[in-house]
Amino acid sequence: MHQTSSRVLRITSDGRPFTRDFEDLFATLVVSLPLRPHRVRLARVDHSFLSEEAINNLGSLKLSQSNRMPDPKDPSRIVTTTTTTTFSMAREMARSVCQRFLDARFVESADGKLSQEFNMKGSVWQLTPKGISVLERFCARNGIQQKHITELVSSPRNAMQLVILERDSATDKPYSDRSTVEVIFRRFVGQNGPNVTNSTSSADSASLSEYKDGLAGVRMVSESKVGSQPRTVYQTFTGKAATDWLMDCCTAVNRREPAEIATLFLEQELIWCVQSDHSYLAPFAQDKETKVRFQPTRHAIYQLSQKGKDVVNMTSRARISESENTSTTTTRPGVPRDSNTQNLDRILNDAALRLLFRENLRETHCEENLSFYLDVDKFLQSCKTAIRANSLSSGKSSSENLDSVKEAMASTYAIYNAFLAPGSPCEVNIDHLLRNQLAIRMTKAVGQDAAIIEILAEVIKLFEEAQLSVFNLMASDSVPKFMLSSKYEQTLQNYDFDFGSPRYSAENLPERSMSRSN
Repeated sequence: MHQTSSRVLRITSDGRPFTRDFEDLFATLVVSLPLRPHRVRLARVDHSFLSEEAINNLGSLKLSQSNRMPDPKDPSRIVTTTTTTTFSMAREMARSVCQRFLDARFVESADGKLSQEFNMKGSVWQLTPKGISVLERFCARNGIQQKHITELVSSPRNAMQLVILERDSATDKPYSDRSTVEVIFRRFVGQNGPNVTNSTSSADSASLSEYKDGLAGVRMVSESKVGSQPRTVYQTFTGKAATDWLMDCCTAVNRREPAEIATLFLEQELIWCVQSDHSYLAPFAQDKETKVRFQPTRHAIYQLSQKGKDVVNMTSRARISESENTSTTTTRPGVPRDSNTQNLDRILNDAALRLLFRENLRETHCEENLSFYLDVDKFLQSCKTAIRANSLSSGKSSSENLDSVKEAMASTYAIYNAFLAPGSPCEVNIDHLLRNQLAIRMTKAVGQDAAIIEILAEVIKLFEEAQLSVFNLMASDSVPKFMLSSKYEQTLQNYDFDFGSPRYSAENLPERSMSRSN
């Protein structure tokens, strides 16, 4: 069985590709590149590539995902399901996309210099720690184990623990509610306390990969003089250092997003401006609209406010009783209402909690459960929209809407091969009977157009059952461990969680259910 889908990049209202599509395109390109050693200024740079290699490959890019398994009806017969995704673009567009990869800090010049332009040919590039982290997540989800990729992912350069910005599924904008901003802010200041240096120049260095692991916070100067009549200020950082950290250590994809996040820090009074950059502010002098404006330059100097210090130290903070952001998931029907399932609903509907929960699942090696749940949620929404539009249309519009139904059907194989097929790279733990039903359905040929909607409806029902099964697993296994983790204890105390059901002690937590079914 073979499914082919040509991806059309979804574009946001401000003209950029959706983050997930953009990251997938980048990772697909990297997988296609040879990533061999190059000599740059007499030094050997491993896992690097040339400009022309990237531009040529983007012209016609193809990624195939295959899964081999016994036929559920005849175990002696092997069935292979293959999903092929293709991207294609003109040469100048390919260069423009590579420029976006550079701007997103996925790649950097291999000569150690900060390059602002992706040249058409001749330049040598390598992945940043951020780019390697994006690549690793993509390869884990798609079961890619090519030697040159495995060597790169296993290299010492892969040390970045990215802050995964939770995004609105319709607009792709990062959530900006207070709780989410405070979670990002704590990572921004540093997981192990402020990242303080004695040198102003090193705190605002322009060298590449200043932030290699995402655990050290924004670089601060321990002591400096500011103002026309110099006064001493302590533990300060520049606007440039702030946006550099947010760009390198979060899943931001352009320079606008770090500035917007830093502006939220200002609006929520977590930081304050010690010294403004008047040359940066001059063009806005005639702007009659008074608003907070973050200055992302090396001459603008900022400092943590007392409120910011309280947030970092988890003191003097109001208890949160309701999520402040728009829900991205809905309460699942048929889920028993005990405290763990209620708490999981709360987590799924709160961007800040979801960010922390994902981080905890990654540490306990079961992030695939949350990824599957959210991927299926988006898939179900798009499927039902496509089916509804097709049922209401006729003529040419009917043909166009049928194409969207076919695209939805093709996407089921990507989810199936990643999470549900026996031996899939991110196989989730579901009932054996349900897995067998999925295998039977997914190994059948799709058939004629007249039957595709009926077939898609069958797949939707099976995916909903699998999603509910994974929900229950997370509620019974992952939520109690998350709630009792000392790392998140202080944060979770600020939420009105239901602890009505019996809680485990740290010593007698049950063993984690394995991701793969037996």
